Amino acid sequence: MIIRNAAIIGCGQTKHSSKRREVNVAELVAEAAFRAIEDAELTPKEIDALVVGNMQGFGGVAQPELWLGDWIGGEGKPVLRITTGGTTGGSVGQGAYYSVASGMYDVVLAVAWEKHSDSKEAGATTGLMHVALGNFFHALNYGIGLKTLLATQAVGAAAGAAVYQARFYLHRSGCSIEHLDMVAAKDRRNAAKNPYAHLQIPNCTPADIAKTEMIAWPFRYGHVCPASDGASAIVVASEKIAKKKCKQPAWIKGVGSFSDEENQMQSENMGGIGVLDASEQMGARLSAQKAYKMAGITDPKKEIDLAEIYQPFPSQELLFAEKLGLYDEGEAWKGLEKGETDINGRIPCDLSGGVNATNAIGSSALQRILECALQIQGKAGEHQAAKKVHNAVAHGWGGVTNYITVTVLGDTPRG
Repeated sequence: MIIRNAAIIGCGQTKHSSKRREVNVAELVAEAAFRAIEDAELTPKEIDALVVGNMQGFGGVAQPELWLGDWIGGEGKPVLRITTGGTTGGSVGQGAYYSVASGMYDVVLAVAWEKHSDSKEAGATTGLMHVALGNFFHALNYGIGLKTLLATQAVGAAAGAAVYQARFYLHRSGCSIEHLDMVAAKDRRNAAKNPYAHLQIPNCTPADIAKTEMIAWPFRYGHVCPASDGASAIVVASEKIAKKKCKQPAWIKGVGSFSDEENQMQSENMGGIGVLDASEQMGARLSAQKAYKMAGITDPKKEIDLAEIYQPFPSQELLFAEKLGLYDEGEAWKGLEKGETDINGRIPCDLSGGVNATNAIGSSALQRILECALQIQGKAGEHQAAKKVHNAVAHGWGGVTNYITVTVLGDTPRG
């Protein structure tokens, strides 16, 4: 099968917040979808097909695409829904790419979203609603205030898995909790330059993060991502249309997705003990290798100009920067100390603020792709990288904390 070149020619997203109560799901998704279509200088009639997705069950609606399809121009058109946990947005973006690259369609709209505030399912699924009363009081005795404990309920299970991951990573790499403070502060400052981001703290410092309560070592309250309402969308087009419609398309040059065969959430009752080192994340390394090979990238340290990493917790920005080949194992925190991941650094990371500042779960991995596209197009506004971005990498982390998506974008198509 001949794989055609395909590019992102339109981007749209909503303002993110804890509660978008003034809109329903369909209205929220439509905001992002029509902004992307308008950015692409197209009309809804020119969209051939749609790929959509959100975190299954989190919005309290079993088949949301049947409700909102008409709102975003899907009437009478093929609509494919994808859900792969936290990587849903990455899978949606890659699904749109393959729909165009395969020759099946010429223009595809990809939309991903989450609206946590419409349902308590997110809290019930991810943590405190299923925590035994004894564990609840244990958490309070640990020193966590009731307000903080309740505020973190929507990321409970992910935080539990990431705590073990962070502990392994810190032990193996020599990284310290102070480096996590540095990452979180950087991402809050970056988010303050992004009008669509959720948590925005313009002058946030590591000392500000260090003052927040310890939740479970090494995570402080200031390290934890929010639960956001929001949506994002991209328009993916064939090479012929992209060159005609867009001054600077963001070409999708390589894609990869792997799942670790076992994950740390397995138990003996589920058929195995799972991965012992939660920071291993071999799926991330394999996904990156596949995407780089497809994109013609042989030395990511030199050829990748910018990264949008899926990092609900700051340890993951460092960990996955290494798995993506941007740093050698155990070296990312040293680059952080040198300012290499800052907006004017060697390899800027999460200039949008990333998932640590904005987490509409089903949308988060698509936002990483969208933000890389904006950087390549020079449309990122105040959080635009200081240097010209020729190649960028977007990463997603999800499934049952074991599934990875990696997408490489560039300012020129594959040869």
